[in-house]
Amino acid sequence: MKNLKKFSIFQLALILAFAELPSKFPVEAAWREPVRAKQAMVASQHELASKIGVEIMKKGGNAVDAAIAVALALAVVYPEAGNLGGGGFMLIRFKDGRTYAIDYREAAPKAAFRDMFVDKDGNLIQGEGSSTIGYRASGVPGTLAGLELAYKKYASGKISWAELVEPARKLAEEGFVLSHRQANLFKSYQKNLEKYEESKRIFLNNGKLFEEGDILKQPDLARTLARIQKEGAREFYTGETARLIAEDMRRNNGLITLEDLKNYQAKERTPLRGTYRGYEIITMPPPSSGGIVMLQVLNMLEQYDIRKMGWASAEKYHLLIEAMRRAFADRAEWMGDPDFADVPTSILTDKKYAQMRASTIDPNRATPSSEVKPGSIVMAEGSETTHFTVVDAEGNVVANTYTINDLFGSAVTIKGTGILMNNEMDDFAARPGKPNLFGLIQGERNKVEGGKRPLSSMTPTIVLRKDGSLWFAVGARGGPRIISAVLQTVINMIDHDMNIQQAIDAPRVHHQWLPDEVFHEPFGLSQDTIKILEKLGHKMASRPAYIASATGIEIEEKTGVRLGAIDSRSDGEAIGY
Repeated sequence: MKNLKKFSIFQLALILAFAELPSKFPVEAAWREPVRAKQAMVASQHELASKIGVEIMKKGGNAVDAAIAVALALAVVYPEAGNLGGGGFMLIRFKDGRTYAIDYREAAPKAAFRDMFVDKDGNLIQGEGSSTIGYRASGVPGTLAGLELAYKKYASGKISWAELVEPARKLAEEGFVLSHRQANLFKSYQKNLEKYEESKRIFLNNGKLFEEGDILKQPDLARTLARIQKEGAREFYTGETARLIAEDMRRNNGLITLEDLKNYQAKERTPLRGTYRGYEIITMPPPSSGGIVMLQVLNMLEQYDIRKMGWASAEKYHLLIEAMRRAFADRAEWMGDPDFADVPTSILTDKKYAQMRASTIDPNRATPSSEVKPGSIVMAEGSETTHFTVVDAEGNVVANTYTINDLFGSAVTIKGTGILMNNEMDDFAARPGKPNLFGLIQGERNKVEGGKRPLSSMTPTIVLRKDGSLWFAVGARGGPRIISAVLQTVINMIDHDMNIQQAIDAPRVHHQWLPDEVFHEPFGLSQDTIKILEKLGHKMASRPAYIASATGIEIEEKTGVRLGAIDSRSDGEAIGY
């Protein structure tokens, strides 16, 4: 079973290219099987982090305890996205139906302002001082505040905070073995990391570069975790760690101050709920855009018999792309931090609104994005993340996505802390109406303002069966493509009867309104399908690329067995007991 889980995306793609598979996938042997466990499961992007989460649950912790330990461990063993210097969203559902959403998204420093990333001629600043690299690219981190909020309100009470921090602290102090992928990733980002002394010293081995099999030790990060372990998460915001962050920011023209850190608070939001073909979907509300966009697309597609079209038909992809095009246009216009702008969430996720948007879809012609405008609403008002999912023995579930935005964030490691900082300021509209790092167009609702949280694409999602029981939970990494990955996993499960591993591994497409092109994966679409889509007027991306990377857990209906899935596009491990 373990060998099957390492099946490469290329092998999978060849199977898809040469097999004639009907919509219900009767030939399960052609696909990797998910990892099975009778009691509990963790699916994360690193085997060591998943093992730590499982051990916490074996000691009596619940899914929230395990999620906290996993998040802290990923900050050590998955530094390109796991973090203490970033932020994210945690979605929690207890077996009795209680559901909570924790927003620990980064916030702009108080001194941030609308045009801080443009020069006197209105052009985006490049390099140091930009929204993508260096000290000014970082928002105030929220990860530890979010984990602390989850611990105080929703943990089991059986595991101490110090016990949850210890595995991560130990990994930072003693080190861990670098995989081939991680060693090469450090080299790939050498140009950015070597610009900053601490990042060069820690992640580039002081210029000597790491190789596969080397041990990465992070003693500064271990000492930071030890302080947090002893004094609690607020140490990061008011203690020695806060002082070190503020001092390094001041020395390097950054904006984050002691006051910014002290004032940061994680927030609880009301989970966003919708339905698709009778199945309830629970996801994140703003400042995440992912939930709204996903539900809007599903509401549009609900009017069509997607199952009958077949999982890989050009007819289905045409409708999916057209629905994405319209939902992302609305994202650009209507979405932002709900504490700073009125976001018409209820209208955007209303099924009648979706019917109106879908009525403009021509089944025989692609609508150029230049002709697709945001919906008219009358009202008063990540390229890289990492996602993990946890289900415990009681059936409680946590879907958590957190990020430092681009791989290795701003490339800045705070002196004396080992903390790699985010570049989340690029998730604001540095120039409203102009594309960001991911090519996304964003409007005035997402302009830079002090204290504001940038719009996100993170989409942790929980889906219930029609009897109200947990069916599966999923999330992804990969900037705006996260939304497409989670969306298509949901469609694959509900419309095409795939299991969680099949649904995650299946080829995906992505369209985000602008740029007006269909992103598709290597070997993901047949040449016949591509030709049909092009004849309909779709512009296919010239270079195929993988679309995000997801992890998820499904509850098998008849047995209650936990089925864990890691995307074959990435690494990681699903581990259970």
